[in-house]
Amino acid sequence: MLDKLAAIHDRYLEVEKLISSPDAMNDMKQYVQLSKEYKDLEPIVNAYKTYKNLVSNIAEAKEIISTTDDPEMKEMAKIDLEESIPKKQVMDDEIKVLLIPKDPADEKNAVMEIRAGTGGDEASLFAGDLYRMYISFAQSRGWKTELVDVADGTSGGYKEIIVNISGDEVYGQLKFESGVHRVQRVPQTETQGRVHTSAATVIVLPEAEEFDIELKPADIRKDTYCSSGPGGQSVNTTYSAVRLTHIPTGVVAQCQDQKSQHKNYDKALKVLRSRIYEMELQKKLEEDAKNRKTMVSSGDRSAKIRTYNYPQGRVTEHRIGLTKYNLQNVMNGDIQEFIDELQLAENAEKLKLGSSNE
Repeated sequence: MLDKLAAIHDRYLEVEKLISSPDAMNDMKQYVQLSKEYKDLEPIVNAYKTYKNLVSNIAEAKEIISTTDDPEMKEMAKIDLEESIPKKQVMDDEIKVLLIPKDPADEKNAVMEIRAGTGGDEASLFAGDLYRMYISFAQSRGWKTELVDVADGTSGGYKEIIVNISGDEVYGQLKFESGVHRVQRVPQTETQGRVHTSAATVIVLPEAEEFDIELKPADIRKDTYCSSGPGGQSVNTTYSAVRLTHIPTGVVAQCQDQKSQHKNYDKALKVLRSRIYEMELQKKLEEDAKNRKTMVSSGDRSAKIRTYNYPQGRVTEHRIGLTKYNLQNVMNGDIQEFIDELQLAENAEKLKLGSSNE
C-alpha cells in the first residue's frame, strides 16, 4: 500500500507545480481539472503522511524489542507497538475508502426535479412535502437553493418542481435521493379514515458546467411564452418564460420563475446542459453496469427507494433495509443519517468489487 500512496504523493507534488506555474491559467479547462485533482488528492496525501509515520514507528519498535538488552527500552517499545498496531489497522480501512475512485460528478452542484406520481392531489401534496424537506436539508448544509420552474397542483403542492442547489459536494450527497418516494397516510379529503398510498419521483442531476458539455447555439431552439401561475392565470403579459429544445437530442428545458426573459434563458440553459450531461453520464453508467452494478446507486429512476408511513411515524429505506421511527424529523429535513448509511453501503460494495477484481 505504501508504494501506491507514494506514487499518489508524487502526483500531488507534480500537480502542485503545474497549478503554481505562471502560465497555468492559459488553458482554463486544464487548470480547473488540475485544481480539482489537487483537491481530491489532498486528503489521501495527508493520510499517507500519518500512515508512513505509523509504519515507521512500528518497524522501529519491533527492531528495539528484538535487538536491545535494556528492559526499560524494551518495555517502552512494547507499549508503543501495542498503541500503534490498532491505529494502523484503523488507517488501513480508512485509506482503502479514500482510494475508492471518486465519481467525478460528486463535487458538482445539482439540479433536482420532483414530480408527483400516482395518487392525484395527494401525490402533488407529497411532492410539496418532499420539496420542503430538501430545502430544509439544503439550509442545514449551508447550500444555496434557486427555484427554476414549477407547475402547481390543483389542490396545493406541485405537479412538478425544479430547483438548482449549489454548495459543497451537493451532487455527491443528493444523488442517492433519485428514485420513487412513496407515502402512506390518510388524505385530508378521506372521510373514512383509510390510508392511501401515493408516490413522487425525485431526479437529481449533476449540474453541468460549460467545460463539461459544449452546446452550439445553432442546435438550440428558443420559444418564449407568458408565465402562468396557479390555475393557468397569467403572471405577466410579457413573453418572459423560456422553453429551450436541443434539436439533436430532443431534450427540453424551461423556466418561468424570473420576470426577465434573459434570466429565465440562463436558468433554462443550465438545466438543459445538465440534462444532456446526465444523458451522457447515464450511458457511461450503463456501460459500467455491464461489468459491475452496485445495489445503492443503480441509476434506475423507477426503483422504489423509500417509504414514508405517517400512521406508524416510520421511514423505510428499501435499498439497505434501514427503518427509522422519526418521520417528523425526516420531513423537517433530517435526512443526513440515511445519506451517510447509503454512502457506507455504496463504499462497502465498491471495496468488495475492488478486492474481487484484484
